[in-house]
Amino acid sequence: MEKLIITVAPTGSVPTKKNNPHIPITPGEIIQTGINCEKAGAAIIHIHARNPADETPSADFHIFKEICQGIKEETNLIIQISTGGRAGTEYEKRSARLRLKPEMASLTTGSVNFPSSVYENSPALIRALAQDMRTLNIKPEIEVFDVSMIQNALDLADQGLIPRPMHFDFVMGLRGAIPATIENLVHLKNTVPPGMTWTVAGIGQYQLPVCVHSILMGGHARVGLEDCIYYKKGVHATNEQLVDRVARLSKMMGRQVATADDARDILGLSAASL
Repeated sequence: MEKLIITVAPTGSVPTKKNNPHIPITPGEIIQTGINCEKAGAAIIHIHARNPADETPSADFHIFKEICQGIKEETNLIIQISTGGRAGTEYEKRSARLRLKPEMASLTTGSVNFPSSVYENSPALIRALAQDMRTLNIKPEIEVFDVSMIQNALDLADQGLIPRPMHFDFVMGLRGAIPATIENLVHLKNTVPPGMTWTVAGIGQYQLPVCVHSILMGGHARVGLEDCIYYKKGVHATNEQLVDRVARLSKMMGRQVATADDARDILGLSAASL
């Protein structure tokens, strides 16, 4: 079985230091988190930006640039920029950060109801972001909140907008999206065509169980305070703790953990950069 790729999603757009004092908000805090998580076993870092003054989501190009430059200078991590819309749904705000040319970026291929809002991704916006990533040689991570989003991504690949092999992230356990059951994880895995790679992000209490099953099923794992702020019930986590726990569990189950360069080989990033 190939080595396990661990993605850390350290910040997101929702949790604040009031929710968990270990949430990294400033560029410096996010960069230091990347350094620590690489040492703990992470190969990919999923980047959101925040306004340091009030911790709100930010689409500011310069904040993204400061984070990405620091991560590049201090680590060998694969940078995966989020193109999510909580900091602004307009195409221009979500696409501008792609000019930083990260190796990867998220691409959600459909809309979904969040607990208190609609995460809207119109077909035109999805196509435009996919085309930008194609032009800039950025590998999309297809964010899958429901089964239909897999087919939407495959349709885009058939149209030449997403290169194959593709990489998927199954986001499970969020209210309004696909429930985090093992039956659903098996179904998502079986819906992805052979030769593709996939990872799983469990929200809240589901982070650990779906990651364990992904390890056993040959998938990969995403952890971090964006998705779960607790290490166990009532105990705040750090990003490093969440990465370290999954890395240790994977090794205990006989599966080695990928370095960033291992992950580049598995995901085809090395070949894409030539």
